[in-house]
Amino acid sequence: MIDETIEEIQEMQTHSSSVVAVKAAQALTDLLDRDHTTIENFERDLERNVGALKRANPSHASLFNAMQTIKINVVDRKSDLDEAKKLLEEVIHRVVEDVTEGKSRAAAKAAPTLETDSTILTHDYSSTVLEAIERATSTKTSLKVYVTEARPRYLGRKAARRLAELMQVEPHLLVDSAAGSFLSDCDRVVVGMDCIVDETLYNRVGTFPIIATAAAVDVPVTVVGSAAKVVDGSFVFENEYRSPAEVSLEPLEDIMIENPAYDATPVSLIDQVITDNGVESF
Repeated sequence: MIDETIEEIQEMQTHSSSVVAVKAAQALTDLLDRDHTTIENFERDLERNVGALKRANPSHASLFNAMQTIKINVVDRKSDLDEAKKLLEEVIHRVVEDVTEGKSRAAAKAAPTLETDSTILTHDYSSTVLEAIERATSTKTSLKVYVTEARPRYLGRKAARRLAELMQVEPHLLVDSAAGSFLSDCDRVVVGMDCIVDETLYNRVGTFPIIATAAAVDVPVTVVGSAAKVVDGSFVFENEYRSPAEVSLEPLEDIMIENPAYDATPVSLIDQVITDNGVESF
């Protein structure tokens, strides 16, 4: 299960960083059924697999935090092998619960900011943003939502299909480059986050030009996500460069295709960052 999870994370079969953190934590339950002769062997096995899961996607702060939390709270905590394995099971359960509930609490705190009959623009596919919209519209709030496609993987299309299932939402799908043409119609931009490190928001590529344009035309920007994604300098963000085939299936002679997965936005351009702790200050 651990090897399969690493492969899934590397191939970005699961694109939500929170879901990745949960899957990685749950994968470590494999260690509970392995035959370890000593507690030292068990802890080395745990540390090796925690490291492998973190390396599967160095850009995901929530994955980094989940793995670090498990390692710190299990290694060198018990002198008995069975007790150490029981502790690992308990810590995994707690981490999964914290990540899952953190997303939902952030969505619950963001929902009241989405006022009825307002128009918002969002980018990519953020499960937390979508839950906030779902919570807001469950109270009869009506929203018009512009969703950018988030090329080249078109994850915005998935978000638009999800929004189309909500009775009180009028979804509109845009090509990414059209965002500036519709921002003047919007009351707010609402996006998720991969992480915030050292006053920089890292999120799906295309986020920065949308937020910078919104700032230029005085449209407020709200970022929503779990507090676990707001990290200090112990985490070093590493961008991922995806396959050129995502951009062009045809080989382009003498052309270098650039396909970064994420971009960086100064938090100074953002009006609100809402996490499960409430509105964060930077």
